[in-house]
Amino acid sequence: MIAPLEPPASHHVSAAEGWLELGNPAEAAAELAALAPEWSAHPAVLELNWQINANGRQWTTCLELAARLVALHPELPSGYIHRSFALHELQRTAEARDLLLPVLSRFPEEEILPYNLACYECRLGNLDLARHWLGKLFSRKNGSAWRRSAQGDPDLAALWPEISTL
Repeated sequence: MIAPLEPPASHHVSAAEGWLELGNPAEAAAELAALAPEWSAHPAVLELNWQINANGRQWTTCLELAARLVALHPELPSGYIHRSFALHELQRTAEARDLLLPVLSRFPEEEILPYNLACYECRLGNLDLARHWLGKLFSRKNGSAWRRSAQGDPDLAALWPEISTL
């Protein structure tokens, strides 16, 4: 069980979230820097640090933060998702896919998993596998929203002409 953030840590995290929403990652980072060290491993803090670094395209740091999130909080899907995304951005897409595949059965309701797998397979040239993952995703309740996202995602560009029929 993850301990809830307590004041003043919860206030700093809320402020950091607000700064990120306002498009100011520097102020968000300053809020997190004000936290006591014992909160640095909290998943909310790790997530925000990941988002701040992703905003700055600091993918190596993002990979380190996601690996820490996976190690400390393996019950949360976000660490695995962030780790694979960072690997993909570091042009290590096969590794991103290989680390995400085993997680799929642990988090079957996480719709971003088949979406990201489709993106990775498409980028790797495995279009049949990308179609497979998109087909699974598009058949879900939120499939039409995912279809709209896929139609503009550069990672899925090779499949754009057929996305509406999958």
